[in-house]
Amino acid sequence: MKIKSYFSRTPEAALTLARMEMGPEAVLVDSRKAPPETRHLGEYEVVFAVDAPREEPPPAPVSDRLALEVVELKKELEGMRRTLTRTAFAPANWLGASANLSDAYAILTSSEVTPELAREVAQGVEARLANSPARPAPPPARPAQGPERPAARPSIEQALVEELESRMRAEPALGKGEARPRVVALVGPPGSGKTTTLVKLAVNYGLTGRRPVLLLSMDTYRVAAAEQLRSFAAILGVGIQVLETVTALAQAIEENRGKELIFIDTPGLTADDLGDAAELSHFLSTRPDVDTQLVLSASMKSADLRRVVDSFETFRPQRLLFTRLDETATFGSIFNEAARTGKPLSFFTSGQRIPEDLEAASRSRLSELILAAPSGRVRTGGAARLG
Repeated sequence: MKIKSYFSRTPEAALTLARMEMGPEAVLVDSRKAPPETRHLGEYEVVFAVDAPREEPPPAPVSDRLALEVVELKKELEGMRRTLTRTAFAPANWLGASANLSDAYAILTSSEVTPELAREVAQGVEARLANSPARPAPPPARPAQGPERPAARPSIEQALVEELESRMRAEPALGKGEARPRVVALVGPPGSGKTTTLVKLAVNYGLTGRRPVLLLSMDTYRVAAAEQLRSFAAILGVGIQVLETVTALAQAIEENRGKELIFIDTPGLTADDLGDAAELSHFLSTRPDVDTQLVLSASMKSADLRRVVDSFETFRPQRLLFTRLDETATFGSIFNEAARTGKPLSFFTSGQRIPEDLEAASRSRLSELILAAPSGRVRTGGAARLG
């Protein structure tokens, strides 16, 4: 209720003022002669009352309203995207499949996991969700006053991570077993980053741990490659030998048994070059003390990557090492080859910085990359250390 006094020469004039200001709903409460102290305002004091209007909340700023509308629009678009993705990616015989099955399949194929492997993983996820016992709910921050919280089933993301990690291995290691020295040969196609990766490994696992290191280069195809490695060796203060024959390579290994780490750089080989490298591939594949690792670019298309991996099988590589993770936003191709070949992943690189852009491969790291939305440059984690 709003009450107000009006002073005027006549009660009628006061009523006119009240109706103009307070509206036609104004009600006359009292009318009397004005007391002496207010007589100068008018001869009559007339009191009116009106019901006060209910206060409305102040309108939200335009920027806030727009932000809320954008959030709602994003939710709608995300729902549409999920529906369309299920329809577009799900196999024809999956009509009516569960949302979990379709969602897992869509996530994987959008990360360039092959359709066949994505189907197997998605079905494994659904089986885990169906068969996993309920997990205890996390304890509350303070003692609960009401009934106990029910146990929670694993989420689709948890089941997806578990299924992905069950299908790959990671061994961030150098050398074979207890053999000394640790002899590591890097092989791979041109442009995969073998030489730079070799130097990163030498720094992180050799020089940082004060282990004697030797670099051996068999890359006589490109004069610049040998010179690049010589420059790195001079900067690092380690020995280097450029060799032209497999016989010389075997002799160099034998003469340097006192070293702890020997790294062998090999030429980048295309499918047409592999025939000319038969002697080198035979040597590396049959030496029991040489750990041959296949260096591959994560930015390669899945089909091309598969062909390269198969063509280099003549070298019998023990591990897969992936470079250039910063040049792609999808990582399913790495998982494809790890799952298909059964070969463990050893290391990841994601840039040209030496020695920072190197990390020990792990199953959790790859599953994180596969499930994460594209977010630009990939940051490396820390490199593991040799014991």
